[in-house]
Amino acid sequence: MKIALADCSEHHDGVETERPLWEALAALDVDFERPDWEDEDVDWGSFDVVVVRTTWTYHHARERFLRWVEEVAAVTTLHNSKEIIAWNSEKSYLKDLDAAGVPVAPTEWFELGETVDLARVMHERGWKSGFIKPLVGAVASDTHRLRAGEDSVREAEDFLNARLKDQAMMLQPYLSRVETEGEVSVMLIDGEPTHSVQKLAVAGDYRVQDAHGGTDHLVELDPSLVEISRRALALAPGVELPLYARADFLFDDEGAAVVNELELIEPMLFFQHRPEAATTFADAILGLGRS
Repeated sequence: MKIALADCSEHHDGVETERPLWEALAALDVDFERPDWEDEDVDWGSFDVVVVRTTWTYHHARERFLRWVEEVAAVTTLHNSKEIIAWNSEKSYLKDLDAAGVPVAPTEWFELGETVDLARVMHERGWKSGFIKPLVGAVASDTHRLRAGEDSVREAEDFLNARLKDQAMMLQPYLSRVETEGEVSVMLIDGEPTHSVQKLAVAGDYRVQDAHGGTDHLVELDPSLVEISRRALALAPGVELPLYARADFLFDDEGAAVVNELELIEPMLFFQHRPEAATTFADAILGLGRS
């Protein structure tokens, strides 16, 4: 069985969180490579299975990435599926979660080319603070925090309207607990939870990613978060659950959990904190060749 773990050139030297997966596959004597999704010379049809892993440049070229997904799916087995990837590639999937009763933060959606009177929207919503982000993004790119009494609504409006010239955007209330409680992620393989981590930002920041100085550590699986994760995962298109998933949670002013992201394309799965989960993932990948 020959496996491709789809990669990107920016991260080909490897990242700490993926190494346990490589080691687990090697321990199973699985033949795997890590080709760059943007390398046009790769023969994707030569692989029995292609698993999307560290394609962390895709948000810069979403349409091209989705064409690549279609091309790969036409010649071999792709996970997650092309339907799941397309659905998950834009944060509008949160509308489906919300409609099904999965807790998400209330959201205002803005179309490409729209001009927004941000003060009016905030007033109508009754929000004193807000958080702006793009529908397609990663690592907190193109985000802006607006806190009552600290940040300028005009500056936030200028930020939003400038970006609406090139992309669709969204606005949610700013959940300030992210500064103290961070974000909690639940990892799932074949729909089953394997482990959970808490990601914390540096003091005064909201960005929990390590690229912005954030830290992360293992925490016990919270049954209530696992239940919400399963409900969210069940809404992904297709008859089978995604091979891999990460559900990210923030907490509102009352402490209630809301889904911030459901990552089904190239989530960091924090295997460095639970190497056993990497073995579970390796076994699941190997099982694809037997199905």
